[in-house]
Amino acid sequence: MQKNEYLNISKARDIENKNDRRLYRFFEIIPGAISLGTLIGVFVFSWLLPSWTAIFIICFCFYYLLRIVYFSLHQISGYFKIKKNLKTDWLYQLRTIKDKNWKDIYHVVILPTYKEGDKIIRESLDSLISSNYPKEKLIVILAQETRAGKEFEKMAHRIEQIYRDKFLAFLTVFHPDNIEGEIAGKGSNVAFTGQHIKKILNQLNLTYENVLISSFDIDTKVYPQYFSCLTYNFLTQKNPHRASYQPVPAYNNNIWTAHFFTRVVSASSTFWQMIQQERDEKLTTYSSHAIPAKAFFEVGYPANVVCDDSRIFWRSYLYYDGDYRVVPMYYLVSMDVVDSTNIFKTAYNQYKQQRRWAWGCAEIPYLLFGFLQNPKISFFDKISHIYTLLDGYWSWATASLLLLILGWLPILLGGGKFNVTVLSFNLPILTGRIMTISLFGIAISAILSTLLLPPLPKGVSKFKKLPIFFQWIFLPVTLIIFGSFPALDAQIRLMLGKYMGFWVTEKRR
Repeated sequence: MQKNEYLNISKARDIENKNDRRLYRFFEIIPGAISLGTLIGVFVFSWLLPSWTAIFIICFCFYYLLRIVYFSLHQISGYFKIKKNLKTDWLYQLRTIKDKNWKDIYHVVILPTYKEGDKIIRESLDSLISSNYPKEKLIVILAQETRAGKEFEKMAHRIEQIYRDKFLAFLTVFHPDNIEGEIAGKGSNVAFTGQHIKKILNQLNLTYENVLISSFDIDTKVYPQYFSCLTYNFLTQKNPHRASYQPVPAYNNNIWTAHFFTRVVSASSTFWQMIQQERDEKLTTYSSHAIPAKAFFEVGYPANVVCDDSRIFWRSYLYYDGDYRVVPMYYLVSMDVVDSTNIFKTAYNQYKQQRRWAWGCAEIPYLLFGFLQNPKISFFDKISHIYTLLDGYWSWATASLLLLILGWLPILLGGGKFNVTVLSFNLPILTGRIMTISLFGIAISAILSTLLLPPLPKGVSKFKKLPIFFQWIFLPVTLIIFGSFPALDAQIRLMLGKYMGFWVTEKRR
């Protein structure tokens, strides 16, 4: 395999060498095999070795309790950092940087769109205009999919006419359909748009070292000081071109009209990102993020994957031999909660969105294979990253199900000999008490979710906040239906070689 050729792999079939292809295929089986093996194993061992399994269950419950405490502390810490950063005057902070001139920094914003409506796009663009960073330093690109049809092509041109004079530059790019080697979706759209970014930067005589590229979802609305905060983080980093910059997504755009279960799922995602910001050594890019133009063009944005937002980080990490990281910004961007025309379609869309996100398990074989190809990355760092990914996707797929069934499995399957033991009698009591104590984690999420809410729209009662607080009692159910099930679905598909395409989440107002 030629140097850096492995960076372009999206699945085992991309590899010509038979031995390498078989090895990559083996790596694709690992996530699903571990998760399914765990779930099957607890049934088998509850039947064959109920006493040992009961001891394991008690240990697992204690481990999960400690994990909840650990995550909750990070969650609280992340919340206070976000609140502090939202109040900080970042333009003033930029003026305090003495050795660098913030006015030299320009931002490119890519807004990939498929069949989203005029209102959604204009709300995102209006948020850019409302930001406090000088608009003459913003370049905005509306990246429209040609496959959306003529109606959306005309809409894109109308929007361009309205906004073309609001920024340093505004242009519409049309991403052609059926380009060989691409997977239709956000990643291929952003990669194609990169060609046009090069042209416009050259026309404006802007150096790549002074440009940051924000790859946004189309529903992303920036908070007022996003670009000022981003610029400050960029200018104060050591070796800033070897890092991506990650805000925290808050799903507040349509929070007041969304269904309760989608609010819980979205808020859980926000809190997970807050926790990850606290553990920046484990942080990867997610959804809307920024990358230096220098790295964007040197590494090349992936056009053949579903989860492009995480792949661009791992691709950069491998390209720069481990000398690449994600800088946590502790600053919010606002996005949409999943919503549709009725509750059943909303649930269906939520499941499919979670399954697409869970397809990030495909990063595990990519990284395992990439680490074998790159001897320059330290062995310790390789082990650390692989463990983080395996643990994360294993927990996503299995933890909720295990907590639901573990306390009773040895009793149901262990037979009469086990059921007369003291351990059998105390097992459900002990596990139940441990899980009751762990409910404080849900209470923390409920409190923080209300504190992160946007202002109430006019005409909406203050009592509207109450359902958003009490919706968290449904967390255990939502974690299974919209957590474990789609994660298992994705891992089994990867294990069987049933590769997924990019599914576009419906956006509506």
